[in-house]
Order: sequence, then C-alpha cells, then structure tokens
Amino acid sequence: MKIVRSRPPWLPCAALVLAAATAAAAELPERIDNLLAQSPAAQTAFWGIQIVDLASGATLYDRNSSHFFVPASNTKLFTTAMALARLGPNFRFYTRVLAEQPPDAEGRIRGPLRLVGGGDPNLSARILPYQPGPSTGNPLAAIEDLAGQIAARGVKRIEGSIIGDDTWYVWEPYAEGWAIDDPQYGYGAPVSALTLNDNTLTLTVHPGARPGMLAALQLDPPIEYYQIDNRVLTTAARGASKVEMNRLPGSRQLRLWGTLPMNRTETMQVAVDDPAEFAAMALRRALEERGITVTGGIAVAHEYPNQEQDLTQRPEAPAPTGYELARRTSGPLIEDLQVTDKVSQNLHAELALRAVARERRHIGSIEAGLAELQLFLDEAGIPKEAYSLHDGSGLSRLNLVTPAAVVGLLRYMYRSPFREDWISLLPVGNQDGTLTTRLNGAAAGLIHAKTGSLSHVSALSGYAVRPDGTWLAFSILVNNHDGPNGEVRGVIDRICSLMVE
Repeated sequence: MKIVRSRPPWLPCAALVLAAATAAAAELPERIDNLLAQSPAAQTAFWGIQIVDLASGATLYDRNSSHFFVPASNTKLFTTAMALARLGPNFRFYTRVLAEQPPDAEGRIRGPLRLVGGGDPNLSARILPYQPGPSTGNPLAAIEDLAGQIAARGVKRIEGSIIGDDTWYVWEPYAEGWAIDDPQYGYGAPVSALTLNDNTLTLTVHPGARPGMLAALQLDPPIEYYQIDNRVLTTAARGASKVEMNRLPGSRQLRLWGTLPMNRTETMQVAVDDPAEFAAMALRRALEERGITVTGGIAVAHEYPNQEQDLTQRPEAPAPTGYELARRTSGPLIEDLQVTDKVSQNLHAELALRAVARERRHIGSIEAGLAELQLFLDEAGIPKEAYSLHDGSGLSRLNLVTPAAVVGLLRYMYRSPFREDWISLLPVGNQDGTLTTRLNGAAAGLIHAKTGSLSHVSALSGYAVRPDGTWLAFSILVNNHDGPNGEVRGVIDRICSLMVE
C-alpha cells in the first residue's frame, strides 16, 4: 500500500505551516486533559497515553506512559512487526499429504496417509488479499484441493488411517493467562500447525416450524465433530433471543439452551479442541466423496512440550519425510498479517509467533517465539523493563506493556525498510477492519491504528496523519474502566480527532 500524505488544497509557506503546527502542538495537551476531566467514562479508569511527532521526535502529550497496562490486542503490533521483519513479506507456508510409499499399480496406498500442517493460517474460505466483509466461500476448498490432487495421482484405496500431523509446531494450544472459557469460542481457538477454517465450526441456530419446537441446527463446514445437546426452544415472533452455549474443557459435548423467536436466527463460532483431528476428518470425507476407500480410522500426531529438552531453540528442525501425494502453498505472509491486524485475528497472531520461532530457532513453540520477540525488541531499542508478554495475540490477561514501549515500536517500524508494508497492516479509520465504523469525522482516513479490547480494557495505538502532512505515533491504553465500552472508545476517538485537527 502506498502511503499518501493528506494535504489541504492550499499550500501556505513553510513558516506559516511550522507556526500553525507549533500552536496546535501547544494546545493539544490542554485539550486532551479537558476532555478526560469532563468525561464520566474517563474519570474512574486508568489512562496511559503518549503522542510523539515522528519528524522532530518531540513528545506532544504524555500521561502515565511509563506505567504498565494490559494491552489486549495491541499485543499484535509486537507480533506482526516481528513476523514482518524476521520472515519478510513474501514468506510462505506449505501443507503436504504424505504416504510411506507411492501407490501401487492398482492405486492402493499401503499404510497411513499423513496430512502434515506447515502453519498455514488460511486453509479456509477467506479471500486474500484482505477485503472488508465476511467470507462466503467454501471453508473446505483447501482440503478438497488436496484430495483432488491425491485422486489425480490414481489413488483408489488407502489401507490405513488418516493422520492429522501438526508436529511442525509444539502442541501448546493455549497460552498462559487465557480465560477458562476462551477455548469454547472462535476468538480462543486452539493453536495448531494444521489449521482448517480458523479451527472453528460456524453453528447457526434456526427456529423450529412453530413455537414450542426445538430449534434446528446447521454446521458449516458440515463435520460432526461434537455431540450436541440441543435444548433451544422456539418462541413466538417477538422479543429477543436468549441462546446460551457451554462446553466443559476437554469435553466433546456441546450444550445449547435458551429460547429463539420464530423470526430470528443465531450464529456463533465454536472452536474445535483438536484442529489436527478436525482436519483429518475433513480430508477423509473429501477422499471418500471422490470414491477413494479409506479402511482405517482417524489419528493425530502432536509434538508435546515434554518431548523437547529446550523449548527456546534447537540445532535444526526436523523435516517431514515420506512420499508426497499433494501439496498446497500459501499466499505471501504480508496478506495474512493484514488479516491479523485488520480484523484482530487471535489465532493468526499466535501462528505468526510460532512461524518466527520455527524459522529462526528451529522449534515452533511459544517459548521460542517469545525469546525471539525479546531479541527483536532489543534491536528496536525497547527496554525489557517496559513489557512482559505471554502470548502473541493479546488474549492473555498477563500481558503488560507501557505506552512508551508501544510508541517505541511504532517509531522503529516507521523508520524501517518495511514502513509501507507495516502501515498497510493497520486498520484505517472509517475505512476498514476494526475501525470501519469508527473515526468518521475529522479523523476519517487519517488514523492507521490497531484496536484492543478485553473486559475493562480498551486500546488504540498507531499513527495519525495531520492536515499538514506530518505523522504522529501514538498509544492510548485504558485499563480498569467499568462502563460501556462504547463510551471509552468515544473518548479515545475524540483524542484521535484532536490529534489531526
């Protein structure tokens, strides 16, 4: 993406521009302080703000910038910056289907078939490069492509199991500090080197034919991974729906209950708890649809943390072995990093952390990813005392950063050779991603920033483009607010407007 610097239609002389910018900078602290003092939503929360002029290096505003805050999804700034810098925008992932030997003259594979994940986050219906709006394609298209390649090799029969193999990364599906109920939902899907459809099922609840009947359920993709206990009752076409979902950790039983009016449907993203098994089930289904007989069952291969002596690095990474029947190559990394930051995709951020770990330290673990992140931040000049990170996505409630550390990262990436690629990852106010419906006034199109949200946490950090073409780096982290999220976001957006007025 080419960064276009906004300018007014008239071009005053340089002295007048400098004078106007100086006056605006002088007014900014007072205007922000007044805004925070007058907002009930701001008064009981803890605010950390730093705003820096990228040209001069001058700090235009500072409030608690050296204090720790839970950053929520602003953590993704650290992860995606490292992935872009360490792997480069054109890095790609590979998914393979391997057998122990080639098919015989009759098209038989003797032994198991392994579906080997290589960390590709986009074996899904997602359209790349990033486009605003929902994905409406076939979530199993990638698996069906692999199955089609196998059929084209003349395979007729597999005398063995279908193995979902995600040993490319260490099997650490959840990071320290995630809430116990996060893994039920799509935003907390487990992390695996073999990721299909973001490791989720879309469950749509439809009303029954008349009040009092059980609701009807629809799964996409149509893979019966869970046993579903459906107790949702249809009600008359009035009132709100009240559909609840619960799955105990480690359980394969999904419980649904509540009420659904005749004129409503409810859709929820349900995470699968073993993505490798889920993908193997999908591949077996696709093979059988193509007339290929599979005599064995479904199995999984994980690399567990206790199988490695050192989870921060190893001398070399083992490569998959076997006869390759099919392969799928991902798009360039830059396209996935755009998805990660634009829509704040937690799973993809975690996969990016592990991709760097595998490439740089030969082991795809959380520990190796965080160790490499510390080295990257050392190079960026960000002191270790300014952050404590426990995952790649920001879902961990244990993460802590200072606003000054976030601004330090933004300044480093702005000066880096990846500047334009980096800025292209960020949501743009009133245009796309998580800022599509925000910043629709004076700041529309002038804020390139990453959002963040958890219970009692709101964040926005990135860049502001002033009318005179100057760029600011800023970080706004808000913790311990207990009012509606919209009120706090409104104050944050107003600060953004003040920066560009």
